[in-house]
Amino acid sequence: MLMYYAKIAEALKRLRTDQDGVVSLEYVIVGACVCAVVLLLFTGTGTNTLSGALNTGFGVIASTMTGLP
Repeated sequence: MLMYYAKIAEALKRLRTDQDGVVSLEYVIVGACVCAVVLLLFTGTGTNTLSGALNTGFGVIASTMTGLP
């Protein structure tokens, strides 16, 4: 029983001093935030969103180009 306790204590000590997992977790958090911002920009209707602004801009370009020879 003491042998298992020593192994678990050693594993927890290594886990506390390991910094690689912290960096990976930070990348996951940053990636999730970037995904959330992109989703918020592209969802919704109207010209107040990025998708609405792009649609309006391309519509203006298309209507302007229809009058060209």
